[in-house]
Amino acid sequence: MLDLELMEKEVLALLVKHANNEDIKTTLAPLIAKTSIEMGHLYSDLGLPSRAEMGKLMSANFSTLAKMKPDDVRWKKYLYDCIGKTAPACAKCTDISNCFNCSLAS
Repeated sequence: MLDLELMEKEVLALLVKHANNEDIKTTLAPLIAKTSIEMGHLYSDLGLPSRAEMGKLMSANFSTLAKMKPDDVRWKKYLYDCIGKTAPACAKCTDISNCFNCSLAS
C-alpha cells in the first residue's frame, strides 16, 4: 500500500471515530480524509472560503475531535499530528513560516 493511501485510511479512521453520526462517517469523513492528502490547504481544497468555516464544519460534524484541537494548530496539521504523521503537503509547503506549531519551520 502506498504511503498516501495508508495516511488517508488512518485519517479516515480518526474521523470516523469522532463523527457525530453515521451519515457523517460515510459521507463527510471519507471526503475530508481523501482531501487531506492533497497539496493545498485543507479548507481551500474542500472548497471552503476560510479557516473559520473549516472550524465550523469540523465542530458541527466531529465535535469531540474539534474540542481537543488546540486553537493554534491548523486542521490538516492537527489531523496528521493525531495519527503521528506529517501531512504530505507540509514537505513542499510555501507557508511553513506562517503555520502555527509547525516543527518543519525551524
